Amino acid sequence: MNNVKDYDVIVAPVVTEKSTIASEHNQVVFDVYISATKPEIKAAVERLFSVKVKAVNVHVRKGKVKKFRGITGRRKDVKKAIVTLVEGQVIDISSGL
Repeated sequence: MNNVKDYDVIVAPVVTEKSTIASEHNQVVFDVYISATKPEIKAAVERLFSVKVKAVNVHVRKGKVKKFRGITGRRKDVKKAIVTLVEGQVIDISSGL
């Protein structure tokens, strides 16, 4: 039952240039559910990947207002979590779960 909740908290890994550079400093970046808290994110990462988490930093990227063929719309807000792992711990994003 806990795994279903954990998969709901962590939406997807973020694979960008910036997140790849962060991985050199023992950090992994995830898109997370907008109402997820730091303790929930920490617990979900520890259970899903069997690692120890040192710290979790989060920030919300507000959705932009865009126009398409004259119709104004708004992109959704996205919450990102930067998870710092304890030294010696590794998460391989490319292999999947």
